[in-house]
Amino acid sequence: MPTHVWDYLPEYATERADIMDAVETVFRSGRLVLGPSVHSFEEEFAAYHGVRHCTGVDNGTNAIKLALQALGVGPGDEVVTVSNTAAPTVVAIDAVGATPVFTDVHPDTYLMDVSQVEAAITPRTRCLLPVHLYGQCVDMAPLERLAEAHGLVILEDCAQAHGARHHGRVAGSMGHAAAFSFYPTKVLGAYGDGGAVLTSDDEVDRALRRLRYYGMEETYYVVRTPGHNARLDEVQAEILRRKLTRLDRYVADRRAVAARYAEALAGTDLVLPATADGNEHVHYLYVVRHPRRDAIIEALRAHDVHLNISYPWPVHTMSGFAHLGLGPGSLPVTEALAGEIFSLPMYPSLPAGLQEKIIAVLRGVL
Repeated sequence: MPTHVWDYLPEYATERADIMDAVETVFRSGRLVLGPSVHSFEEEFAAYHGVRHCTGVDNGTNAIKLALQALGVGPGDEVVTVSNTAAPTVVAIDAVGATPVFTDVHPDTYLMDVSQVEAAITPRTRCLLPVHLYGQCVDMAPLERLAEAHGLVILEDCAQAHGARHHGRVAGSMGHAAAFSFYPTKVLGAYGDGGAVLTSDDEVDRALRRLRYYGMEETYYVVRTPGHNARLDEVQAEILRRKLTRLDRYVADRRAVAARYAEALAGTDLVLPATADGNEHVHYLYVVRHPRRDAIIEALRAHDVHLNISYPWPVHTMSGFAHLGLGPGSLPVTEALAGEIFSLPMYPSLPAGLQEKIIAVLRGVL
C-alpha cells in the first residue's frame, strides 16, 4: 500500500459512528441550511477561542475574502502578507481588488519576518495579513504595535493553525479578525469544504453574515454591499461540532508524531522544524529541508512513500501574479526555501509502525 502525507481513513474508522450520527442528526432536524448545527458550531468555535463571534462560511478562501471585505479592504488598498503560503491567501486579496505586498520570511521558522513589515507599509496599506504557517504563529506583538501606529487592521490566516498558541494566546484571537479553513487535511478538518471567520467586532460580524448570504439581512433584500452564497454547510457544521471536542486530542497526537520524527531524525543532515519562542506548535505539517530535496523525494517514491512540497512555487513567482512585477531574487529566503522544503507524513492517526517504516526508508536514502 502506498504511503501518503495524509490519510483520513484510520481516523474515520475510529470515529465513523459519531460522523454518521452527525449526518443523521442534521437530516432529522428539518433544517438543512443555516440551521441549529451551524449556529451551535459558531457559538462553540468562538467560545474555544475566547472571541465574541464566529461566522461559518463555505471554504477557507472565502473566509479570507469575506473577512477582508468586512474589514473594509477593497480596490486601491494594499495588504502586507507573505509569498510563502498557499495561493488562496493571495487569491482572496486579489478577489477584493486589493494588492498584495510581500515580506520575506525567517529562514528557520519559515514565518513572516515581521522586522520587514514597517518598510512595506505605504499610504495605501490597509491590512496586515500574517499567515500562521505549518502549525505555529507569527510573532504578533510587533504587528499589533504597527497596526495601532498606522491605523491598520490585522487579519490572521489561521488555516494551518487550529489550536496553536502564541505566548498563551490562541491563534485566531489576536487580530481584528481571523480566517479559518476546515478543508479535510486541516488540524480541525471537515468531510468536505468549510471555513469560518472569528471577530470580536460586532459590526464586522454583521457584515460577514450579510456577505455570506448575498448581502441580505432579510430574505430577498440586499442591503449595502452585495455578497454571494458562501454559507457553511449544515452537515459539515455538525461534523465539526463533534470534532471540535477532540481538537486538543488531535493536537496532542500530532505533537507525539512530531516528537518521534525529531528523535529519530536527529543527527541526519535534514533541517528539522524549529518552533519560535513563545509558540505552541500544532504541527499541521512536518516540513523539513534539504538541498537534495528532489532526489530524496524520488528515492522515497521508489519505496512507495509519497511526499509533498508545501509550497514549490512562491506566489510571487506564479504567472497568475506576474502583474505584481516581482521577479526572481525579490524574496530570496522564500525562493531558497521553495527549492529545498518538503513535508513528511503527518496526521494524528498515523500508525507508529508506519512512521517507523517511513523513518527507516528516509534514513536509508539520506
